[in-house]
Amino acid sequence: MTGSEASPQFRLAYVPGVTPAKWVRIWQERFPAVPLELVAVPSAEVTGLLRDRGADAGFVRLPVDGTDLSAIPLYTETTVVVVPKDHAVAAVEEVSTGDLADEVLFHPLDDTLDWERPPGRPAIERPATTADAVELVAAGVGLLVVPQSLARLHHRRDLTYRPLVDAPQSRVALSWPEDATTDLVEDFIGVVRGRTVNSTRGRRPDATAQAKEQRPDAGAARRKPAAGKAAGKTAQKAGGGRAGGKSPRGASGGAKGGASRGGKQGKPRRRS
Repeated sequence: MTGSEASPQFRLAYVPGVTPAKWVRIWQERFPAVPLELVAVPSAEVTGLLRDRGADAGFVRLPVDGTDLSAIPLYTETTVVVVPKDHAVAAVEEVSTGDLADEVLFHPLDDTLDWERPPGRPAIERPATTADAVELVAAGVGLLVVPQSLARLHHRRDLTYRPLVDAPQSRVALSWPEDATTDLVEDFIGVVRGRTVNSTRGRRPDATAQAKEQRPDAGAARRKPAAGKAAGKTAQKAGGGRAGGKSPRGASGGAKGGASRGGKQGKPRRRS
């Protein structure tokens, strides 16, 4: 790589409530040479950021406007109603929109739910953000309906929440510009879809490829003779027979005969 070439990196946008930590960890393990930069962005601004190439991809809430962005739905969230802990709703396990007909419900400008008609009685003014609406709920002015992840994000000790069974639900998706489906985007798609490192649909990371190429051949290691055996065979070839074993038959006979003639002798016979 020359000095004029920029090092590769991957910019990932995410909207409030989405926790990308699991996918970031997998990316860092699988692609350690490619830094991943997280970009937190409001839900209303994430599609504009992607179109302006401010991020390579992003976690968004559906629907996504326009046809120039690709999207892969990942999961659907439970919708909940946020209430003060001493509210009557806190005493039940779940509620319906009909149960909230007489309640003031805030509908913030950054609301992520696709309501045909919001339940309850509308507030005099719409809060600018979900965070502002949570503050008003804590003040006892009204209630708020949000995806469960946003209720957790803005958690307060004096508030709680309960599932709202018949409300619209928020779907989280991975999105990116359709005309910018780069190799890195494909790699991240593989991460969120749970593809393995050696998946045929994903590119194998360079680090993994190098590790696999440098791994010794286990079969070759098993076939390679041990050092002791190799030395023994070499000695056997040099001496014309087995090393350290019995001599060939001819050599054995000669040695035996020599020992018989020049070695042990019998006692002399006594003359009469």
